[in-house]
Amino acid sequence: MSEALVVDGLSAGYGRVEVVREVSLRVAPGEVVALLGSNGAGKSTLLKAICGLVAPWAGTVSIGHEDVTGRPPEHLVRRGVALVPEGRMLFGALTVSDNLALGAYAHRDPTQVRERVLSLFPVLASRLGQRASTLSGGEQQMLAIGRALMSRPQVMLLDEPSLGLAPRVVADIFDVLDELRADGIAVLLVEQDANLALKHADRGYVMRGGRIVMEGSARDLRSNDDVRLAYLGSWHRKERSDADLES
Repeated sequence: MSEALVVDGLSAGYGRVEVVREVSLRVAPGEVVALLGSNGAGKSTLLKAICGLVAPWAGTVSIGHEDVTGRPPEHLVRRGVALVPEGRMLFGALTVSDNLALGAYAHRDPTQVRERVLSLFPVLASRLGQRASTLSGGEQQMLAIGRALMSRPQVMLLDEPSLGLAPRVVADIFDVLDELRADGIAVLLVEQDANLALKHADRGYVMRGGRIVMEGSARDLRSNDDVRLAYLGSWHRKERSDADLES
């Protein structure tokens, strides 16, 4: 199977500060890949370098068989790359409908994909005339994902989708990842809740100091002692606590 996204030896940064160092990864169509790491590891910068918001210093980014390294964001959108940024970055003064329409600016007939978005997030269907700034945090995150889907992406980059949301809303949003997998979309997921990310991912990479230091299947990473200690500590403690209560 050909890869939807291939990153090979990518380095990037700001000014003279190198943040991403020789990163290589791949995501296949219909695959969810988690990118784990502490704050400052370079995860968000990597996503920005992939989608053209930060110019790579070295290495390549390929979508399918096309080298898109250093191309501007509008080219990446047309080529099938969509970023759902941390903080959502919606147009708050515009309606839900207008925000969705902006996501589809590169396509002439967005009707079918809009119907798909509203089937994934039914609550948005009843909010189409409402300003984005008046939505709840969970609804705003749904809108941010929906706006990205309106561009008909082959590759979706998700940056901290659960940040600040209630557990029930987070569960609903992550259930949509399974739908995106079924649609054949390649998803690269940055998520602060490593246990949640690995539950929904097929594979994962661990970043530290701007480099990939570990990779493997989601199952293998969840059972790896180093990963459990560094990123799954709260989950591991909860597991033990729940077991103690049950006994």
